[in-house]
Amino acid sequence: MSRTILNNIQELPGDALFAIKQRLAEDPRSAKVDLGIGAYRDEDGKPWVLPAVRKAETLIHSDASFNHEYLGIAGLPALTSGAAKVILGDDSSALAEKRVVSAQSLSGTGALHIAAKFIQKFLPGKLLYVSDPTWANHVSIFESQGVKTATYPYWDAATKSLDLEGFIKAIESSPRGSVFLLHACAHNPTGLDPTEAQWEKILSACVKNDIIPLFDSAYQGFASGSLTNDAFAVRLGVKKFAESAPIFICQSFAKNVGMYGERCGCIHLIVPRQESNVNVSTITKAVASQISKITRSEVSNPPAYGAKIVAKILNNAELTEQWHKDMVTMSQRITKMRHSLRDKLLELQTPGNWDHIVNQCGMFSYTGLTKPMVERLEKEHGVYMVASGRASIAGLNEKNVEHVAKAINEVVRHFNESSKL
Repeated sequence: MSRTILNNIQELPGDALFAIKQRLAEDPRSAKVDLGIGAYRDEDGKPWVLPAVRKAETLIHSDASFNHEYLGIAGLPALTSGAAKVILGDDSSALAEKRVVSAQSLSGTGALHIAAKFIQKFLPGKLLYVSDPTWANHVSIFESQGVKTATYPYWDAATKSLDLEGFIKAIESSPRGSVFLLHACAHNPTGLDPTEAQWEKILSACVKNDIIPLFDSAYQGFASGSLTNDAFAVRLGVKKFAESAPIFICQSFAKNVGMYGERCGCIHLIVPRQESNVNVSTITKAVASQISKITRSEVSNPPAYGAKIVAKILNNAELTEQWHKDMVTMSQRITKMRHSLRDKLLELQTPGNWDHIVNQCGMFSYTGLTKPMVERLEKEHGVYMVASGRASIAGLNEKNVEHVAKAINEVVRHFNESSKL
């Protein structure tokens, strides 16, 4: 009978990050610290609305033409064009040559989803490589669309550094024409980025093996405070692949504009230069039409309010200047907390080397703490982080950093002593 058709569906475990949030909310202790959430917090541990956003909202609401009508399927043109310039640079040859297809998405996750749908349909059978480790949702997004994934070495746990040799070997040994998902900056979850020289080697190896790059840019400007510095890998890739392969860029404004709940992002697909007898505009129009079909079939039209805020910031000189200051505020506070945590661990003479905390960048740090250590941190000290040992440095402030350092010190010493028994 039809009434039993759903009876054998298996319940899946809840999302690990949101489970942390729930446990923390239920924890009655006053001295508890959330180092799990991937969102910026100010010095008081509160969500921060960027001054640039507040000013943009004021301008939008005072505009007599402001409304809540539908956007076009491809999104708000002022957003998509401004976003392309932010990630590619005003002097981008790809933009000048009209080789860029841009569409609005439901933040970075939505952009990745569109990319997955596009790859599954038009690049069937391509293997997509993600870093080991990577953001947990990456694998889910692509495999849910039938795109098979594999991993490439990234984090060397022994040295707490980049496994560059393993990374490049994976590129060289992968099937030609595979897709490699690359974190543009502020790698999630490790916080460890390749140097400019390392990016040169990585991308050169990709070109040599006909790799198709997919850049996930979730933290531009948030990592270093500089949009230009944080776009280095993407812009270098655009130059290197201009004659060889398309490039996917999945761009989020959740972190660097604080548009977490507004779900504002873009997908850009850069078409490589063609032979003289091939019209690039024919290709870009076809690509744009297919991306629009994906959007139309799933969300119909992208959301307008966050797009209008970000577009206003990107296209108003005064607001753009304020936004740059806001990104510096966020990135410098996080950098300060990295140094404060490292220094307090040194003062406590916590076993191990903790320099990797300050050598990493962006919101997260791969602390090197094991799952049992993380469990003890939560149980004994009310310090919450992901089981992998990934800590959101944005959750630290002057009021709680000493508590966290002492908690880590106790936990590390506890397991060191246990191992001697």
